[in-house]
Amino acid sequence: MKKTIIISALGAMFMASCADEFNTNNYPVDRPARLAEYAYLNDYQPLKSYVDHNKNANFKLGVGTTASNYLKKQLEYALVNSNFEETEPGNCMKMGSVVNDRGEMNFGTVSEYVNAATDAGLSVYGHTLAWHAQQPVKWLTSLLKDKELDIDPDAKIEVEVYKQDWTKAGGYSMWGQFPEAITTGPVVDGKGLTMTTSGTIPNFWELQYMVADGISLEEGAEYLLRIELSGTPKSDNLHFVIGAWGNDIKTGVIDFNENLETRDIKFTASAAVGGVHMLVQSGDYAGSYTIKGVTLYKLETPAMEVEQEIYYQDWTKAGGYSMWGQFPAGVTSGPVVDNNGLTLTSTGTTSGFWELQYMVADGLQFKEGVDYVLKINVKGNPASDNLHYVVGAWGNDVKTGVLDFKDEWATKTVRFTSTGDLNGVHILLQSGDYVGTYTVKDVQVCEIVKMNSIPLTPEQKKDTLTWAMDKWISGMMEACDGKVKAWDVVNEAIGQGEKLTDGFYALQHGKEGDTENFFWQDYLGDLDYVRSAVAMARFYGPEDIKLFINDYNLESDWDDNLKVKSLINWIGKWESDGITKIDGIGSQMHISCYADKAVQERKKAAIENMLKLLAASGKLVRISELDMGYVDANGKDVITAEMTEDQHKEMAALYNWIIQKYFEIIPVSQQWGICQWCITDAPADSGWRKNQPVGLWDSEYYRKHVYAGFATGLAGKPYEPGK
Repeated sequence: MKKTIIISALGAMFMASCADEFNTNNYPVDRPARLAEYAYLNDYQPLKSYVDHNKNANFKLGVGTTASNYLKKQLEYALVNSNFEETEPGNCMKMGSVVNDRGEMNFGTVSEYVNAATDAGLSVYGHTLAWHAQQPVKWLTSLLKDKELDIDPDAKIEVEVYKQDWTKAGGYSMWGQFPEAITTGPVVDGKGLTMTTSGTIPNFWELQYMVADGISLEEGAEYLLRIELSGTPKSDNLHFVIGAWGNDIKTGVIDFNENLETRDIKFTASAAVGGVHMLVQSGDYAGSYTIKGVTLYKLETPAMEVEQEIYYQDWTKAGGYSMWGQFPAGVTSGPVVDNNGLTLTSTGTTSGFWELQYMVADGLQFKEGVDYVLKINVKGNPASDNLHYVVGAWGNDVKTGVLDFKDEWATKTVRFTSTGDLNGVHILLQSGDYVGTYTVKDVQVCEIVKMNSIPLTPEQKKDTLTWAMDKWISGMMEACDGKVKAWDVVNEAIGQGEKLTDGFYALQHGKEGDTENFFWQDYLGDLDYVRSAVAMARFYGPEDIKLFINDYNLESDWDDNLKVKSLINWIGKWESDGITKIDGIGSQMHISCYADKAVQERKKAAIENMLKLLAASGKLVRISELDMGYVDANGKDVITAEMTEDQHKEMAALYNWIIQKYFEIIPVSQQWGICQWCITDAPADSGWRKNQPVGLWDSEYYRKHVYAGFATGLAGKPYEPGK
């Protein structure tokens, strides 16, 4: 369908004064007769001429633009300048378009676009300063990575993995090879493990014995074996072997003298090996030497221990007690839960303290060999130093002991190592030998993780991202040079699923596995996210800047406009500090015209209700991203190529109705304007509503019926098809 073309030659450069003028030379003589139906559009003037600024002094007619197309100063440039008063870029001002993965900011396109539009007499509306989508996710997440410890990378710490104290061994029972003519084997006493020989043998290795055994090594790990010894006479040639049978890992000699000293042997395990031993071979030594002890250390890069929570039970919010317990009659009827915590009162004792026991935590999972920390916040009257606890699964106690408490809250901490991979681990308190009342406020279990870096605290993450936001907003405001007076300061903050206790929607937040978006509010907080963006925009922007919160589905009919109600409620929260000021609300009206009249009337009622709620908010009101598709009677989106003339005219009538309702309901003092989001219909490869009739012009820049509906709406007149 060819309609009125806006220019006489596509692809040429145009002055704004000649754009959107009908030229009869653009109608080939062989056009189908039905195109006469669009001839009435020839009589329409550029859209902005229909805005009566005497009646609607503050109103701005805007349009969404693609910066790259506009900056060509060709077709789109001419159309925008001749038809609209305000332009809003779809993407070029978003953070993801300006900031790369390294945090480098390039505002070149922003400055060029702002200057071109303002030089053409248009105002520029900024979109957007803070949003979760189209962000430099890689850079922002890199700012939150763990902080490397300030350590010498070549430094090592000694982590003990094996120890044999021969002063406490009680006797020698390990493997040895002792030639009968020399000795009958080592002797153990309070001084250590002593070998005495009266002569030597030709092969020193024929006298050998274990001083350590049952060691497991990790592939590639560095180790230090430390041996304490002394002897008379001294020697510099005591042979040793570290390894498993058939796999010598380290061999060599060490020295000793009359004084007890340590000797260190360093080595690296070339493979994971179990059953490793240390042999001493001294067939070429005559005399007596004593080994006091052998200790093996794993050499590790210095690391910090970090507690990572794996379980938390707040008994002040539990609502009741329903976990397992054993409560002897006459002692107590079981714990009681209220807002103070989990309280147990006993008036007598049992024959065994374990006969009164109950769970304060359950369903934990432990990993073998991993260290854990249990923290219990408890108080009671009278005080006690004998509150028994058990950490474990049935039949497998990992840690038992006693805690003390006083009559004021204190967190008691217990550290332990899991003896296996365990599921269904619980924590029991046993107090059958206590008479009185004690209360458990909360229970926390953390896994001890060793790392060479430490996670940033929530406060550090907030500070870091506040810096990043400040860098971004200050850079944007400098690039705009005070020429952009209005902004979507925050875009699409309100969620539409989870409701808070006040009945309004919560803010949107990140979901596990989402690597495409970055939700600032997850780190800055629901309040400070918006307050920070507003404060920075006002600090760096022009004095007369206007700041809007922009969102979609504010005209939702399925939840009685709860989203716009929620947004207005959140604005009240953000402004409750007495400092933050939000000037306006933008409604992204990405809507459809419905063939089903009942559905359409329901949608229109919700739009009208939205406008009334926005008017009552007292804020400036902007329809920020208005575009429209068509849904047939079967609920299916109709693509542009299949649209009928009647359907186009229904859309024109709806545009007319929306614009007139805006002028009718929104007070003049609160009117900011309406921004048509799509100039032309969306092509098949569009990233936005592809193949849908969303434009006021078709894909070849000819006016459509909706142009007339839009123009008459601006003029405050009803739409009459064909007129």
